[in-house]
Amino acid sequence: MSKGIDEIDEEILYYLTQEGRHTSAPDIAEKVDVSAPTVRNRIRRLEENGIIQGYHAHVDYEQADGRLTNLFTCTTPATDRQEQAQRVLDVPGVINVREIMTGKGDLQIKVVGMDTDDLTRIAQDITALGIEIDDEGLIHREYVRPYAQFGPREKEPISPVTGVAGLAGDADVIEVIVKEGAPITGKTLQQANEENLIPASVLVVRIDRGDQAITPTGETTIRKDDFVTIHSRSGITDNTLEVFTG
Repeated sequence: MSKGIDEIDEEILYYLTQEGRHTSAPDIAEKVDVSAPTVRNRIRRLEENGIIQGYHAHVDYEQADGRLTNLFTCTTPATDRQEQAQRVLDVPGVINVREIMTGKGDLQIKVVGMDTDDLTRIAQDITALGIEIDDEGLIHREYVRPYAQFGPREKEPISPVTGVAGLAGDADVIEVIVKEGAPITGKTLQQANEENLIPASVLVVRIDRGDQAITPTGETTIRKDDFVTIHSRSGITDNTLEVFTG
């Protein structure tokens, strides 16, 4: 099921994939043209939604005392594939297992051994689980890169709401998570305007609520945990932020 990520999420994922833990929220913010707190909030949401499932080092095991990296292509009964994939992870030396949606060769197992004898031992442990090894080969080099479609792209200065000029220039665009007990929680945007909670120069241009992306109107009610994008050409003050964060 789609988690409703947008272009900013995609670019954050691109730079995280490209540079991993070597990049910081301010570094990404500069490239994506949003604030560092926005990047941190979005990364946290991507982690909570299971889109970012971890951060892994790309290790050259050959450089680590000349260890050998091998790839086994294996076949398991389709009904047992998930169970076998989880069991084979317990074999010492196995570092990665992929389930492939196919009949034969439906399991790819990446292993690291001290030498060829160690690789033989790992192969024997795998077959002892009832997994048939169809093919194998030493991995010489691996090359990785981020998904290009998530990378930087030309952006047109199109406003996310009707009747508002483009968001280029010196405008502030900030994203906040609405906290329980915040002054705006439970109120419609029209009520917030009538009670002067939101200055006339500030617009709520997007609300992310779970898997739903909402283009707000005056009748839209702000709820706890809404991920709200607000925009102002004259700047967003701490008092305005506190309306959403309490």
